[in-house]
Amino acid sequence: MKLTMRPYHGEDDYWRIRAFLREVLLLNNLRIHSWEVPRLDYWRWHCIANCGYGPPVEQVTYLWETPGGEIAAVLNPEALGEAFLQIDPRWRTPELEEEMIDLAEQQLAVTTSEARRELAVWAHQGDTLREDILTRRGYRQGDRPEYQRIRCLNGSILDMPVPPGYTIRSLGGADELPARSWASWRGFHPNEPDENYQGWEWYPNVQRCPLYRRDLDIVAEAPGGEIAAFCTMWYDDVTRVGMFEPVATVPEHQQRGLGKAVMFEAMRRVQRLGATHVTVGGFSPAANALYAATVSPEYELFYWWEKTL
Repeated sequence: MKLTMRPYHGEDDYWRIRAFLREVLLLNNLRIHSWEVPRLDYWRWHCIANCGYGPPVEQVTYLWETPGGEIAAVLNPEALGEAFLQIDPRWRTPELEEEMIDLAEQQLAVTTSEARRELAVWAHQGDTLREDILTRRGYRQGDRPEYQRIRCLNGSILDMPVPPGYTIRSLGGADELPARSWASWRGFHPNEPDENYQGWEWYPNVQRCPLYRRDLDIVAEAPGGEIAAFCTMWYDDVTRVGMFEPVATVPEHQQRGLGKAVMFEAMRRVQRLGATHVTVGGFSPAANALYAATVSPEYELFYWWEKTL
C-alpha cells in the first residue's frame, strides 16, 4: 500500500502524533527508536517556546498516512538543521526512509554563515538500513552520541541518603520558580558569567506540558534553603514509562549524592503510580556516569549523521 505525505495541519495532528508515538514505543518493545511523548511535548513547550530552537511545530513537521488515514511516519527536527524519523515499524521500508530523508534535505536543512546548507539525520548504532542509506548519500557519522538507557521498575529502589541538612522534596509553588530557574542556570551553565542569566519566566511554559506534574518535579533543598539539585520526571500512564528530563546539580553541591537522591525519589514516585520502566538520555561523561549508576549501565547509542548538501 502506498503512503501519502502531507504537512502538519493543526492542533488535531499534534494529539494524533502523541497517540502514534505511544503506539510505536510499544511496538518497539520500549526501545527508544522514535521519540517518547514527553520529548515531543518538551520540544514544543520548552525547546521551541523557551529556547528558540526553530520554527513552530506546524512549520517543520510532516506526516505519512496509510490509505485508511492512520499515521505511519512523522518527520520533524528538534533543533535547526536536524531530522528525526519517527516510523511505525510495520511500515518501515528503504523507500520510505529515502523519501523522508529527501524531504528533510529540502525542508529541514539549515544555511550556515558560510552559505552552506547542512543537515544532520539521527540513527541508532546498528540500524544498518538507515546507516547504509546515509552512507550511500554521503553522510558522515558524528562523534557525540546520545546514550539511551532504560530501567525496569520491578524491584525495590534505593533510598539514597543525603548529607545532613539537605531535603528531597517536590518543587514548591510559583514563588519558588525563580530559585528553580537559577539552579538550572547554575547546573547547566557553570562557566558562564551570572550577568548572562535571563530570568525565570520560561518555567511556566515547562509546566504547561500536558504530562507535567509538580509532584514529579523533584528538588534537593540545601541547608540554606537554596535548590541544590533537581530532576523532572515525565510519566506517561498509557505506556507506563517515565522519562527524565532534565537532571542537574549546582556545582557547589556536587559530589554529595544529590543527583542520585533526586532520581531515585522520582523513580519511587512513578513506581507507585504504576510505571513499569523509566528512560533517560545523556551526552556528557558526568551525566552518563550518573545515569549508569541510577538507571542502567547498559545503553544504546544514538548518533547524528551530518552532510553538507
